[in-house]
Amino acid sequence: MSVDIKIADYNYNLPDERIAKFPVAERDRSKLLVYNKGNIQEDTFYNIGNYLPKGELMVFNNTKVIRARMHFRKETGALIEIFLLEPYLPADYEQMFQSRGKCQWLCLIGNKKKWKDGELSQKLPAASSNGAPVPSSNGAPVPEASASGVITLSARYIAPHATSQIVEFSWDSDHSFAEIVDLAGELPIPPYLNRDTEKSDLTTYQTVYSKIKGSVAAPTAGLHFTPAVLSGLDSLGIERDEVTLHVGAGTFKPVKSENVADHEMHAEHFAVSLSTIQNLIKHGGKAIAVGTTSVRTLESLYYIGAQLSHPPVGCKDSQSNPIDNLSTPEGKKGGELLEFKVSQWEPYQPGANEVPALDALKAIEGYLLDNKLDTLHASTQIIITPAGYDYKIVKMLVTNFHQPQSTLLLLVSALIGDKWHEVYDYALAHDFRFLSYGDSSLLIP
Repeated sequence: MSVDIKIADYNYNLPDERIAKFPVAERDRSKLLVYNKGNIQEDTFYNIGNYLPKGELMVFNNTKVIRARMHFRKETGALIEIFLLEPYLPADYEQMFQSRGKCQWLCLIGNKKKWKDGELSQKLPAASSNGAPVPSSNGAPVPEASASGVITLSARYIAPHATSQIVEFSWDSDHSFAEIVDLAGELPIPPYLNRDTEKSDLTTYQTVYSKIKGSVAAPTAGLHFTPAVLSGLDSLGIERDEVTLHVGAGTFKPVKSENVADHEMHAEHFAVSLSTIQNLIKHGGKAIAVGTTSVRTLESLYYIGAQLSHPPVGCKDSQSNPIDNLSTPEGKKGGELLEFKVSQWEPYQPGANEVPALDALKAIEGYLLDNKLDTLHASTQIIITPAGYDYKIVKMLVTNFHQPQSTLLLLVSALIGDKWHEVYDYALAHDFRFLSYGDSSLLIP
């Protein structure tokens, strides 16, 4: 199957004044557009549970946004911005944030032409006993200095890597890198907000259920949920579960090619627990996704399960050895656990969609049980488009209103077809607020 989509067909006029620069005062008082099989109505987000069938499973992305933007100044006065993308050494997120003394990241570098070699450094106040945050010179809050003095954080450019750069960080204290990021970094709000990060963003640009550090952008559909809404879902008999997908800067990457077939998706890392897999199986392999990041995680699970059932040509283990049969009794090849990745165009390959969704999930469950693993770790480049994509696990979607000509708008169109025009026309005509801090929608195809 070939994907032939003109991105210009997914354009609409979005005036700048319709882009929400800040969230509403109370998260759950944002507006909610409900699209239900062709019918459109509006409500307040607080009432979302009224539109969800009892007994359904709702899946949230529990990733937490890190203070990924760092600023260093050279002796010449040149300002260098280093934007953390993903861990490089160690590559595991948990290990990375526990690193002490030294680590390497894949980064984007602003004003790179001014930093060709040499080491950059900055002084950071050491954390106080109570860790009370105060603003730093670059806008990032840092704990107050204590009697232990200051920390010297250094950055050394290592080498280019694909579309990013490898940067090594080192620091002269016993702080973990998670603490260093909190001391030195700035929360990276979306570029289309056209404003500096403010202290309020530290709270408003995180979901109330965020747990696992790693994202450089928030899973914004979740920003509308409050403890009261979550409790209300529980009382209505709607089950909740969580996955973790660390959102990369590529989520803002525009489609610059005329044809979507020429667009390259960014890779994102995700983790799903065995208990979540089993919960999905209990619910017939279907779920309501909160946000497009949850969609990409859930739909990628299907293709990993399909790989386990019928491995595609070219699938390799973590040592880059070709895999002839993934479903060996131990779920291993040559003693190594498998390294799972869903490629961008995998859903559109002949034979890629033949395994029933429940069987795919059961294949993952079996793999984890056989290998005594409690979590599946994988990466995905999946692109979901209206060019023949058939949703396998996601049955409904909670999502914000997305940018024109974006892959996220393609994902919405794949779910509700050309009706996306009616949804967005309605939202524009009825004063809905758009993008990350904007209002929400519940899409029921």
